[in-house]
Amino acid sequence: MATDPRKSSPVRSLARVESLIQIGLLLPAAVVIGWLIGLALDRWLHQHWINIAGLILGAVAGFVQIFRIVLAQMKE
Repeated sequence: MATDPRKSSPVRSLARVESLIQIGLLLPAAVVIGWLIGLALDRWLHQHWINIAGLILGAVAGFVQIFRIVLAQMKE
């Protein structure tokens, strides 16, 4: 009985691990980047609320990217 080479390929399993690592790092990185951009805009525009908006936008961008990665993995 032959096994499916697509399921047992070490390259495919390495790609899946890489995707999981990417998902694990993507959300915190997006949140921190959004927060830092918000802090910079706060200082530049002399406001005190933009860092919260940057934090929220960073989280939203991170979740959108996570959904894109998961949908791409589901296609394969």
